[in-house]
Amino acid sequence: MTDVLDGVTPSPQAPLVLLTGAGISAESGIPTFRGPEGYWKVGSVNYRPEEMATHAFFVRMPEEVWRWYAMRRATCRRARPNAAHEALVALEQKLGDAFLLVTQNVDGLHARAGNTRARTYAIHGEIDLMRCADEACAAARTPVPLPDDGDPAALVCAKCGERMRPHVLWFDESYDEPRFRIESTLSAMGRACALVVIGTSGATTLPSLAVDAAVRRGIPLVVIDPEETSFAAIAQRQPHGAFVRGTATVHVAGVLRRFL
Repeated sequence: MTDVLDGVTPSPQAPLVLLTGAGISAESGIPTFRGPEGYWKVGSVNYRPEEMATHAFFVRMPEEVWRWYAMRRATCRRARPNAAHEALVALEQKLGDAFLLVTQNVDGLHARAGNTRARTYAIHGEIDLMRCADEACAAARTPVPLPDDGDPAALVCAKCGERMRPHVLWFDESYDEPRFRIESTLSAMGRACALVVIGTSGATTLPSLAVDAAVRRGIPLVVIDPEETSFAAIAQRQPHGAFVRGTATVHVAGVLRRFL
């Protein structure tokens, strides 16, 4: 039941926050990060995503990390936004500054569908961007687009000459505000009128903090997912919570129809 959203009135002071994860992109053909396609073989060794997507691995084998991300980026480029992405674009167009999208996805599909950067927090980075690998360099705080031609593994920072790296949040790194909007996300959750979670299991820190904030404040919490995730269990325990079992393309527009 999604009548928990009845009476919710989003405003710029109390926005409707949407939190999206891999589930919404899986329906566009992008494999989930931890699926079989995420693995990468170097010689005779098969590396897991949790090993590849680390700063430590990048220091050891930067060319292999860049090759892995080139493969993932090509998959993202082939994918197209789906009906759930389009519903979120329509919602932003209707609500304006009363809308905020927080996405764990690095694939860029929300932007390609039409959601604006001003109202989209890409809290795990973007696969189409790169930045300086030297944290002491000013260019490390300002991601830039990847070139469409050439080998990104050979690119160096124009400011300091250090190697460039993918602009993604790795497993052995922490959220910050300039690049990953941690403070902005938590501030928004302190004002949000409701939180709608779409296609994420709750395996990373900032999304968990966002859900915790919704629970603490007692605002409506709706979870849309094909599986019984930890977020789904939390929503079902709340007096103003609901779990909608199913895919994003089937359910997102219906859940949000009262705002459209």
